[in-house]
Amino acid sequence: MRRPWVVGVSGASGTPYAAAVLRGLLDAGEPVDLVVSRAARLTILDETGAPFRDAHWKDDLAGWLGRDLAGADVVHWAPGDLAAGPSSGSYPVRGMAVVPASTAACAGIAIGLSKDLLQRAAEVNLKERRPVVVVPRETPVTRSHLEHLIGLHDAGAVVLPASPGFYGAGAAATAQQLIDFVAGKVLDALGVEHRLFRRWSGELNADRR
Repeated sequence: MRRPWVVGVSGASGTPYAAAVLRGLLDAGEPVDLVVSRAARLTILDETGAPFRDAHWKDDLAGWLGRDLAGADVVHWAPGDLAAGPSSGSYPVRGMAVVPASTAACAGIAIGLSKDLLQRAAEVNLKERRPVVVVPRETPVTRSHLEHLIGLHDAGAVVLPASPGFYGAGAAATAQQLIDFVAGKVLDALGVEHRLFRRWSGELNADRR
């Protein structure tokens, strides 16, 4: 039985994090169900110049990820399709990552708003006690945002801020290395193997000698 990971992309800045997570899942041979919110499509276009359209989603996804998707196990669901597979707890999935997670998405998931498929799918995975990783990027944060993040934590989600570490590549790290660090932490939380960053070995300057 096919049991994909659901990846929800919301409208927060930071869509390269989503692309890196998607590439990591596909590199690991994992099936993916993808939900890209309407706001996220504008952010993807603004941050990368790549469109994302329902009618051309596979070509647009290939352009956004910069790779051929032939043979990749990816299913796309429109954000307004509340009859989609991931909207039901009986639809078999392994869990979900919301990356990046806007303040609106965090609030909607925390209070069970289910205003679109992304929020509904996250709520379903929480109620079914499946792994859910939420990647907020907003900074600074308000009290209401913190309260919603606490609510997500208490509901069983892993709250994983987009906060890259520098111990792998150091102060000269490229943007892609910092993006991959966060994506790797998301995959760690999902239990998916990857080689997106150098793990801490307990030895200072191990990669810079």
